Amino acid sequence: MMEYFTLFISAVIVNNFVLTKFLGLCIFFGVSKNLNASIGMGMAVTSVMTLSSMLAWVVYNFVLVPLNLTFMTTAVFVLLIASFVQLLEMIIKKQAPALYNMWGIYLLLIATNCVVLAVPLLNAESSFSFLKSVVYAVGSGLGFALAIILMASLREKLRLADVPKPLEGLGIAFILAGMLALAFTGFSGMITL
Repeated sequence: MMEYFTLFISAVIVNNFVLTKFLGLCIFFGVSKNLNASIGMGMAVTSVMTLSSMLAWVVYNFVLVPLNLTFMTTAVFVLLIASFVQLLEMIIKKQAPALYNMWGIYLLLIATNCVVLAVPLLNAESSFSFLKSVVYAVGSGLGFALAIILMASLREKLRLADVPKPLEGLGIAFILAGMLALAFTGFSGMITL
């Protein structure tokens, strides 16, 4: 049980994809302007990442490996992720139109987000069991959500701050991201996979 907990904490904090590996920055900077949108996007990325990792593990271990087609791994995983995002888009458009309008183009960017693809690829490369793959995917998704929610809260606070004119907008966002990355880098080396 401790092994799963260590893997989870490692994915959320120590090896956070956004703040230590710098993956998924397009959505990170685009959606983090609004806290509510960031919370929703964090949940969406976590669910897509978890579901696609589960299906990717099954396809990889029961189709690609037995048929010796592991060279097709990336293409197959991209198709699986794109399918999940399309399904999620249809559900959100019907059930929560306000959230759908708030996310805009960023919802479709989940399909091409490198962090969503990296998790199933790392699961396959690390030969994780099904349960480890799920734990790693959930942890990675929650790590992404943590990073984007922290960034959104800081950016919302900065709207009330006296930021120098040249740094307003994306300039101060990059400085904040760098400071968050420095803080998370302090955890590096605490847990190794």
